[in-house]
Amino acid sequence: MTVGGDSSRAVAGGPALHIPVLSRAAVELLAVRDGGVYIDGTFGGGGYAREMLAAADCRVIGIDRDRTAVALGADLVAQARGRLVLVDDRFSRLDAVARAFGFAAVDGVVLDLGVSSMQLDTPARGFSFRHDGPLDMRMAGDGISAADLVARADERALAAIIATLGEEKHARAVARAIVKARQKAPIATTRALAEVVASVVPARAGSIHPATRTFQALRMAVNDELRELAGALLAAERVLKPGGRLVVVSFHSLEDRMVKTFIVDRSRSTSGSRHTPELGRPAPSFRSLTRRPLSAGIEEVARNPRARSAKLRAAERLAAPARAEPPPLPPLPAIEDIARER
Repeated sequence: MTVGGDSSRAVAGGPALHIPVLSRAAVELLAVRDGGVYIDGTFGGGGYAREMLAAADCRVIGIDRDRTAVALGADLVAQARGRLVLVDDRFSRLDAVARAFGFAAVDGVVLDLGVSSMQLDTPARGFSFRHDGPLDMRMAGDGISAADLVARADERALAAIIATLGEEKHARAVARAIVKARQKAPIATTRALAEVVASVVPARAGSIHPATRTFQALRMAVNDELRELAGALLAAERVLKPGGRLVVVSFHSLEDRMVKTFIVDRSRSTSGSRHTPELGRPAPSFRSLTRRPLSAGIEEVARNPRARSAKLRAAERLAAPARAEPPPLPPLPAIEDIARER
């Protein structure tokens, strides 16, 4: 699906099903310019792509593994008149996607991590306990579902997933309650799982729903989100040209920590001193543009509560070669092994 146009007004308006967080700051840090090529690795509702296309006479490659998001982007593709392509793929392959469209290097990459409003607000997708629906949570619609994971993983694996990815203090109690409940009947719906979790996680006035962290953990596990992010950071390093920009908006401490670690590691100077000579460390491949992460202001949070936990980090690509070593991942049970269990 290729489109484009020569007028920013052609894509600046129109409704968006997903409100992009910190989009103005993201586009400014990308330094979008006429003639540039940019990758929106998490297209979603097209918010960031729309902002980039409106900012300059540039080209954008939009990537999303959610086929529904790609299909819903058809109108924006038509408005952009040749400047936008949409691809059903994973953002960990963003460099391969760019090459497939004839771009060996690009000027910018933006990633908006986590789940989109469209996914949360569609009960059939099973991402949220706010609406009862099948316990699914798969972004691409294939592979092991959250219901499969809840049904097959043993108590220790469930506790590890919920504690690590959900940072849930009551992870052991939740895992134990899930195993006990599934012995009586399959946990096949979002409401059923939320009730199981709420039975062991204390509810506090003014706090998040007791099932929030468990749902987050299962979603991240089902979609292998941390490993995908690690792959996307490496792919961005490979495809960005010198002077190109990487912008990442995260909503989870583990994701933000991974992005921070990657940028700090890739930005570290190679220069030694007369007291501590250089020990052969690779030359820096990035220069950090955000010493501390940017966060949304009061007005944006009021318009879009999702922005409350957002953190934006950015870096500029330098001329040094890309490296092979990925940012570290936390130890977790292999979803592939759980998927094979019966």
